[in-house]
Amino acid sequence: MAERTKYAPGTFSWADLATTDLEAAKRFYGGLFGWQAEDMPVPGGAYYSMQRVDGKDVAAIAPQPPAQRDAGVPPTWQSYITVESADAAAQRAGELGGTVHAEPFDVMEAGRMAVIQDPQGAFFMVWQANNHIGASLVNAPGALCWNELASPDLDAAPDFYGKLFGWSTEPFEGGPMRYLTIKNGDATNGGMREKQPQEPPYWLVYFAVEDVEASMARASELGGNTIAGPFEMAMGKIGVVQDPQGAVFALYTGRLEP
Repeated sequence: MAERTKYAPGTFSWADLATTDLEAAKRFYGGLFGWQAEDMPVPGGAYYSMQRVDGKDVAAIAPQPPAQRDAGVPPTWQSYITVESADAAAQRAGELGGTVHAEPFDVMEAGRMAVIQDPQGAFFMVWQANNHIGASLVNAPGALCWNELASPDLDAAPDFYGKLFGWSTEPFEGGPMRYLTIKNGDATNGGMREKQPQEPPYWLVYFAVEDVEASMARASELGGNTIAGPFEMAMGKIGVVQDPQGAVFALYTGRLEP
């Protein structure tokens, strides 16, 4: 198990789901991953539902903001990247051609965040931790294990993120498509690929499982849909699925980072 008590700046540290049906999503992911939920009240009468494996925070599920729902945005898994300063990161993202959709704001005592869209259209969050570092368990069954950008421009995207977070990229050879591995210092920190014609630009969240095929079958039993896979890779096996409310995420079985 890969437990965490802190994250270096530039590291993916959290994922949460903005959904149209909180209770249905909790049932689906609880049935798929065995997550235990604790609903945390937030201002306005809503809940932020923390999801845990063996008592350790792995992700969260929350109601989709009304503005997103009214705009027709589908339920979405959102990727968070730790930074030293959410304000400085948001300002720098704007200077680099990104769009700050939510200016930095405090999330009670948990931390400070901003919602940013990169120049090619993919959304992500920056997270300045206070009481909540992000996931306390990663790279384990039922936990976050990878974040992958689907981008229409694999030349421009590394430049934006490299200047914003200090990332470097390395080509991954031997795959069916162009793929870049992200490095945050010496640590592997996700990947980038060219998006498919039917896809929007977005960050795809991966969760580790013991058996991809069994988990994909279980997702279907719970009302989800298969989007792609399973696929054999050098490192393991992956599948892409969609939950009953429409959020897309990926499953991975194979070697995990410590």
